[in-house]
Amino acid sequence: MANPTLHIALAGNPNCGKTTLFNLITGANGYVGNWPGVTVEKKEAPLSRDKGVLITDLPGIYSLSPYSPEERVSRDYLMSGEANVVVQVLDATNLERNLYLALQVIETGLPVVVALNMADLVEKSGDKIDVPALEKSLGCPVVMISALKNKGIEELIAAAKRTATAQRADARLAVDRAIEDVLGAVEAELPASVADDARRYYAVKLFERDAEAAGDLALSAEATARVESLVAACERDCDDDAESIITGERYGLIAHIVDGCLKKAPAKMSTSEKIDRIVTNRWLGLLIFAFIMF
Repeated sequence: MANPTLHIALAGNPNCGKTTLFNLITGANGYVGNWPGVTVEKKEAPLSRDKGVLITDLPGIYSLSPYSPEERVSRDYLMSGEANVVVQVLDATNLERNLYLALQVIETGLPVVVALNMADLVEKSGDKIDVPALEKSLGCPVVMISALKNKGIEELIAAAKRTATAQRADARLAVDRAIEDVLGAVEAELPASVADDARRYYAVKLFERDAEAAGDLALSAEATARVESLVAACERDCDDDAESIITGERYGLIAHIVDGCLKKAPAKMSTSEKIDRIVTNRWLGLLIFAFIMF
């Protein structure tokens, strides 16, 4: 494909329907190979209805912490600046688990659109997702889709195109005030060459002692020592290690977000629960007992 005008990256957890979406919007007629230096499959193809748009299907991962080849490939691609916008695909039936990666991708400062896939299953279950509330919490557009049933796809692509050129929202997702102060101090140690949109991401990664992120930045020995002092002091105050502190903050935020946007359908009673309710009823239980005995 020569000179695409727009690069869209698809990111998400394994089994979120991301590759189903990729095949749907591209016709699956694209390049399949490996990412440089690793045996991780790379899939790219033009958008079937607009050949000027290149779609890259990133490996399914759970985190941007580069502990696996798939995570490293995804992180490196996102931070390379090659993608103009990221479509973060979530399994809407498992919102809480899928939001963990979404928060990290949003934190990169890249333009992001969240695609809530499997919307048909959410509707069937009776659950309700307040999309405007979720958009407000995440600071990015959210679109309900069903890749399997080809629903909401045109709206998603339109949102991705708009978001790629729109002014970016602040990617500073809320954390505890004390942690925020430390992250701000760490961010102040970043080189001026780090783009404004990426400064928060790198501050968090330095706080987590991410060696690859530190390698990207090439901090001076003095700056590295100051960052380590800040992180170590925070660990002592919180009585926890830095990575666990950030993980806890993310899960706390996720719980708050889900509580504000997801309304679960009333749980249906199983047959055994219905029987239990009848036989444990004060009056019906006596009648059933008398019937059995006499």
